Amino acid sequence: MPTLPPLDVPLIAAPMAGGPSTPALVAAVAEAGAMGFLAGGYLTGEAFDEQLTDLRARSDRPFGANLFLPAPPDPDPAARAAAVREYAGTLQGEAERYGVELGAPRVDDDAVDDKIAVLARHRPAVVSVTFALPSAERFAALRATGACLVATVTSVAEARAAEVQGFDALWVQGREAGGHRGVHLDSGGDPEAGAEPLERLLPVIRTATDLPLVAAGGLHDGREVARMLALGAAAVGLGTAFLGAPEAGTSATHRAALREGGRDTVVTRAFTGRPARALVNRFTREHSAAAPAAYPELHHLTRPVRAAASRMGDVEAVHLWAGTGHGAVTGEPAAELVARLDRERRATDGNGPSPVGDGPHVALGDQK
Repeated sequence: MPTLPPLDVPLIAAPMAGGPSTPALVAAVAEAGAMGFLAGGYLTGEAFDEQLTDLRARSDRPFGANLFLPAPPDPDPAARAAAVREYAGTLQGEAERYGVELGAPRVDDDAVDDKIAVLARHRPAVVSVTFALPSAERFAALRATGACLVATVTSVAEARAAEVQGFDALWVQGREAGGHRGVHLDSGGDPEAGAEPLERLLPVIRTATDLPLVAAGGLHDGREVARMLALGAAAVGLGTAFLGAPEAGTSATHRAALREGGRDTVVTRAFTGRPARALVNRFTREHSAAAPAAYPELHHLTRPVRAAASRMGDVEAVHLWAGTGHGAVTGEPAAELVARLDRERRATDGNGPSPVGDGPHVALGDQK
């Protein structure tokens, strides 16, 4: 059975779709002895192929690739379509503010089968999936890539279902994580409902399965890495921590919001229709309550507004994905960040576990 590759540093740069997870970032993390993930979400098969080819030219170290999987069909598509239309009506003012037309809300499968075929050619060490478990046919196609297959899970029930299907390892995502929550079924209501903190979720999943676990969610320093390893993780995933790296494709507007500091985070469906943790801004305050559980329709609907706001440098209508540890984001190059986290981890291991989250933070931009 394929398993997670051995790493000099038990860290993984989480896949961040939409731009931040570039081939340059993944290669830099890999060359530093950890492992990076390319994010296939939102890409066409051709663009994904180009990124994988670019990465292969930069590094021959093991890397991972992530795919978004489509959710099961909605049991009441008419009601869902009506909710999307109603939400679109509330966003007309946003379209006028930024001088764009709202996007067409559509359902698609993110070209996942095309991207699985691309992975079969490139054969990465690890392939992870998010948002759902695959059909039997898609699981067989994923297995044929030869990769260690990892399912993103947010509960014990999801972990058990992934193990039964035959996954090789689990990406355990706590409620603190930035970006989209990997919950398999989002039926609406409170987007925070049922979400467990990582420090509580990891041990219960560790008890429920013997599969290797990657712990992720709001982590930002080496002491937290050491704590998660002590709780049973085989490796630790960090996403937000890498947003400030020069190799990341993080937009200038997103970087500016992180540098600015002082913002809380909120879990919202306002931008994409799926629960996702972002920095609070005007858009989340004004639209979170009205946003229905309708991904990817809302992603397509709001995309022109978000893109226009980002081009204008307006942080108030951009999806500023960030985990709860965003205050510790730095501008360090990826390799330096990996090395520092590992030094902190080793120092903690030598002195015993430390409390999580009590230490000095360096603001984004303080390091060049």
